Amino acid sequence: MGDPTSTKNPSTKGDRFVARCEGVKKTYKATKTDDVVSTVTGDALLAFRKKYYFPNDMVVKVPARSDRACSPPTGFVTIYEFNLRAGLRFPPSPELNDILTICGVSVAQLSYRVMSIIMGLIVLFRDRGAVLSPDCLARMGHLIGDTQGRISFRSKWLDIHTRDPSKSWISDFFYVKNDWNLLEKWGKLRELPISLHIGAEELLKILKFFDIDTLHYKVRYLSRYIDEEYLFKVGLST
Repeated sequence: MGDPTSTKNPSTKGDRFVARCEGVKKTYKATKTDDVVSTVTGDALLAFRKKYYFPNDMVVKVPARSDRACSPPTGFVTIYEFNLRAGLRFPPSPELNDILTICGVSVAQLSYRVMSIIMGLIVLFRDRGAVLSPDCLARMGHLIGDTQGRISFRSKWLDIHTRDPSKSWISDFFYVKNDWNLLEKWGKLRELPISLHIGAEELLKILKFFDIDTLHYKVRYLSRYIDEEYLFKVGLST
């Protein structure tokens, strides 16, 4: 007698596994900013007010289930919780406003890395008695937009260390009344113009550093400058 013939299809289990994996991949790829519902609650906003020192008269709003991060209500701007962890305080600094205006983007389009770099540099410059201009930022690196409108930052000569520990940032957004003429709808990134008269030596003069190694060291650990202590020291937090 021969071996009994199995009536089960040996590939069925594997096919189901592959199908599930492909389904997960498709779902992941389809998760875009305009598909995500906010998970921020009224209680969370109260906690944000206390932790990040919102002005008492600042109007905040919990998004409805039909609201999306890229399309805030008229008169409001979208803010992610990670923006606050990356050093954003209210009112937004004039330096940040200038950069956003020139680039033509909303504050919510900035990734944690970009926000922490810009806010860290704003604090570093202020701490050195200087002002971070769009020209200086353009000299230190350049902003890049992806297909969903999110902005990242690259620098060839500065080793900037930033890391966001949060993995669920995409749904942690809420709205703030736009009292600062910020761009509300998400826009297409315009590159910062690179000024030919600002080079490494000019940056050293502006920041009053004696050598480039000092600048490299300060920028490498920018995350220290978005601590509440530094934000308060330079007048960005109350």
